[in-house]
Amino acid sequence: MQLNLKNAIVFFDLETTGINIAADRIVEISILKINTDGTEETKTLRINPEMPIPKRSSDIHGILDADVADAPTFKEVARELATFMEGCDIAGYNSNKFDVPLLAEEFIRAEVDFDMTKRKFIDVQTIFHKMEKRTLEAAYKFYCDKNLDDAHSAEADTRATYEVLKSQLDRYSDLKNDVEWLSKFSAHNRNADFAGRIIFNDKGEELFNFGKYKGKKVVDVLETDPGYYGWMMNGDFPLFTKKVLTNIKLRNAFNQG
Repeated sequence: MQLNLKNAIVFFDLETTGINIAADRIVEISILKINTDGTEETKTLRINPEMPIPKRSSDIHGILDADVADAPTFKEVARELATFMEGCDIAGYNSNKFDVPLLAEEFIRAEVDFDMTKRKFIDVQTIFHKMEKRTLEAAYKFYCDKNLDDAHSAEADTRATYEVLKSQLDRYSDLKNDVEWLSKFSAHNRNADFAGRIIFNDKGEELFNFGKYKGKKVVDVLETDPGYYGWMMNGDFPLFTKKVLTNIKLRNAFNQG
């Protein structure tokens, strides 16, 4: 089944130096862009992460320091990537928890204003786990009856994710071929930040989603424990989380003033 698209959508996958959203960097990105007329465009780039790639990460994706030594840095290709993805909805595999937050961090570090907050996000892994609870390789075999021979190659994983989503739409009649519906279905929470440290409640109010103030309204915590803001700003939290927190703090100060 082909996707019913109101906007172009990009499927993307990252290979990285590790799994820490705030500290790790991209070493490869592959983007498969599906236009509203069904035509496809692909962009795959190796990225110099400007830090050593740990052996445990290289053992997974096969990319070594020497492979990216002469590759461009993310800052050097950030505007090119932002232009390619401009106006597109976004999909991936485990993307809501990892790839999207990490990509947002890279754009902030590159000082490229790429606003993803108004995009619709589809996480194919979440759909898969809600329906079958397996891995990407198993999903590809289950839905597409194919072996994912180049697993952990960004381009192979990206195309496999696209094919799995189309097959999921064919298999499950209760899945709607609508990007907005799929975006809501594949989301665990309504996140205020991409990392899910701050979420929205049913009233649209921001709540902390971790630590001792989990479930508490951000504005209330900032008022009763103002030092918590400084602790987070100096802590190992993603840059975008800090940006969201600062916006809430400034908005609250303006409303009180």
